[in-house]
Amino acid sequence: MSKQSPQLEPAIIVIFGITGDLSKRYLLPALYHLIKDGLLHEQTEIVGISRRDVTAEQLLEQVELCVNETDKVCDPEALRRMRVRTRMIQMDVGKQSDYADLLKTLNGIEADTGLCMNRLYYLSIPPQVYGPIVTLMGQEGLNTSCPHGTAMTRLLIEKPFGYDLPSARQLIADTAQVFGEEQIFRIDHYLAKETVQNILAFRFQNPIFEALWSHDHIASIEISASEKIGIEGRAQFYEPVGALRDFIQSHLLQILAIVIMDQPQTLDSTQIHASKQVALEQVTAVPTDQLDKTVARGQYQGYRQEVDNDSSMTETFAGIKVAIRNDRWEGVPVILWTGKGLSEKATEICVTFKSKDGVPANRLRFRIQPNEGIELELLTKKPGFETELQPVSMDFSYQANFGDHGHPDAYERVLVDAVRGDHTLFSTGPEVLEAWRIVQPVLAAWSEHSDDLASYPLGTPGTQLASHLQE
Repeated sequence: MSKQSPQLEPAIIVIFGITGDLSKRYLLPALYHLIKDGLLHEQTEIVGISRRDVTAEQLLEQVELCVNETDKVCDPEALRRMRVRTRMIQMDVGKQSDYADLLKTLNGIEADTGLCMNRLYYLSIPPQVYGPIVTLMGQEGLNTSCPHGTAMTRLLIEKPFGYDLPSARQLIADTAQVFGEEQIFRIDHYLAKETVQNILAFRFQNPIFEALWSHDHIASIEISASEKIGIEGRAQFYEPVGALRDFIQSHLLQILAIVIMDQPQTLDSTQIHASKQVALEQVTAVPTDQLDKTVARGQYQGYRQEVDNDSSMTETFAGIKVAIRNDRWEGVPVILWTGKGLSEKATEICVTFKSKDGVPANRLRFRIQPNEGIELELLTKKPGFETELQPVSMDFSYQANFGDHGHPDAYERVLVDAVRGDHTLFSTGPEVLEAWRIVQPVLAAWSEHSDDLASYPLGTPGTQLASHLQE
């Protein structure tokens, strides 16, 4: 998507939890940039829901809106438009009458503009309160479109979608009582990152690689997400969740589905999700009788002090090894791992090709962050009279080829696609359930024992913690 492309309809973007960390760090800066670049309709309104009495001016003063700007300086006119378009509502999300008042406010906005506007409800709140809020929204008619037109009402939900497989089933069923599947946008912002989107184009538009994309030529697939930072004050969120739920069940399994899916008939949303669904169904659940070989977990030293829980068993590092049961991928091991407090910040997909006669293997790497790009490791002959091989890299970098502003931020893409109703980069309910199915045996085993939780010092390489998965 170029920054000049979308022609969006007017919308009301309602953000529950607008004063929270996710909103301040990602949503509000993304909205600022969309306004600055003229991508949102000029009559789009932002409605912030907060338990506290906060004005829009006070809120925006607390946010680094221009964090993605080269000079970190806001454009005065864009900032003015952002302030004019934002209004705050103090609301008790457990009180039904407050939802009736919210509906009156939204109807009033449309009455004032004379427009029927798409309505987006972004739940930037803890997952455990999704259910009650969605129920109350339905009881007050907030799940329907405006009363004088045909615009759409959409619900945006942040992961994790549930706590385990049973709770995910219940959350999906409860939400379906209020919103239709076509109205629900389950956000995985990693799917909106440019390199992840480019996997489809790379595979299906370059026949040289699609012809090699099977167990005949590929030895293993590894998808990793490492961070140098710890939980950074997010104890309330992270302590009940952990690394497996936070990253592997959501981000990494969704990325894996894109890597291994068969080519859909067309690259539209419906066909892509159908191919992803089949791919996830063919990924085996982690075998409980081989946990010592297929699972890794650890906790960085100092975590328990951060969360003020000396007996915490929450993992800050998690890794799993799974298999894919189909003709294309039979026998190819897949390793997924993630962790905090590690030696570097890096998210990448590494596809290792089979080698012959002891020659080092070729590797294809998709760098998701930082320095987004695609790298192919090859062997070449060194200059000279002797035949001596040396590994070299063919490296494509987004920054080098397109500059600093060649593609939109992930949350900008999330918001634009939700406004225009494009489900391609969002998770479907069946995909979510398949991802939980894959990791559920691990969650069950971990709930019963803790003897495999390794303690590691800050700065440990993730490859070290996941080393036995590669054997």
